[in-house]
Amino acid sequence: MGTAAALGVLMLLQSAAAYTAGFIKSPLSEVKLMEDNVELNCEVIGKPTPEIQWWGIEGNDSEVMSQLYDGARQQRVKINSSYNIDAKSSIKITNLSIEDTGTYECRASNDPDRNDLQKRPKIKWIRSQATLIVIEHPIIVTNPPILESGDILTETTLRCNLTNPPSSIEGHVWQKDGLDIPDTSDKATSTIMEYKLSAVDAKHSGAYSCHYFTTPAVNNTIHVKALPGVSSDKKSEYGNEGDVGVLTCKSSGYPLVENWMWSRLSAGGVQELIANGTNKFQIKSSGNKTELRIHPLTIDADQGNYICNATNEIGTRGETLHLRVRGRFAALWPFLGIVAEVIVLVAIIFIYEKRRKPDEISDDDEQGSAPLKSNASMNHKDKNVRQRNSN
Repeated sequence: MGTAAALGVLMLLQSAAAYTAGFIKSPLSEVKLMEDNVELNCEVIGKPTPEIQWWGIEGNDSEVMSQLYDGARQQRVKINSSYNIDAKSSIKITNLSIEDTGTYECRASNDPDRNDLQKRPKIKWIRSQATLIVIEHPIIVTNPPILESGDILTETTLRCNLTNPPSSIEGHVWQKDGLDIPDTSDKATSTIMEYKLSAVDAKHSGAYSCHYFTTPAVNNTIHVKALPGVSSDKKSEYGNEGDVGVLTCKSSGYPLVENWMWSRLSAGGVQELIANGTNKFQIKSSGNKTELRIHPLTIDADQGNYICNATNEIGTRGETLHLRVRGRFAALWPFLGIVAEVIVLVAIIFIYEKRRKPDEISDDDEQGSAPLKSNASMNHKDKNVRQRNSN
């Protein structure tokens, strides 16, 4: 549903009594489709603050203009006004019909006698008008209207054909889930649009819409539906005995998942459904995510394969996760192993050093048995040196 809001030309009125008012008007003309919304804005500047009223003529054949109030036309008219230094007001008409076509007028005045039916106001109501034209939706033929299937690995083409454009076509663009698809915007004038899908699966599913750049812009939607895509960040999860085990799954694709179910694969290959809130199982599901909590974990009872199943209106798809449960003291074994290695290494070094010391002492004793030079010989050399110097 579209909403139009715009501002236009400023108008100012003055009088000898110093009452002034002016306002900014909405566009002179609005073209909207049936069931769309339209919004017109009016801003008034004056001292004292002016009052704003909305008036309208329904249909092109009518010449009688009547005042519009909040809640008029079966609650489809909404009027919001605020009065501070200046005055602002907007009128919004929802779920437009052909009967809403006509002229709409914003009136403003700050004369104290403006609403007195017995007196003529010194300053007349100043006005700004906009014309609203409501047209029927043009026919856009889609092929296929809805695409429902499982995984198809063949190429599929989506096609739109605009049979009665409201104005000349100035271009096109394809959107998926409300966002433009890259490289699909063009300025062609053709009434036919095509988009190729490489497959119809969870990845490519969604709401595809063909948009024509006309006045007003028109579009139609092709719903591509597939089985949900189910995945998990971890295919295998670990937990310690006595702790809480957590398994999670996520979904993707269109339509959205309506229901999640968890089950456990028995030794015989049979899926045993897990009921939420029973024994030690808690299941929390919200939209595209589900979580299974198991507390407390035990090695014999909880270790094994678990399956999360996602169901949408097309069907059901599941993902298998493996849960491994370690003993309560399993985390200590690596630490104890490291401590043992350090102790062994220190013992080896200590033994090696102990055996090596006697050998080093015996070698030093052999070197110490060599004769040492006496002080007498050193004194003799010094004496000879002194005798030569005296000559």
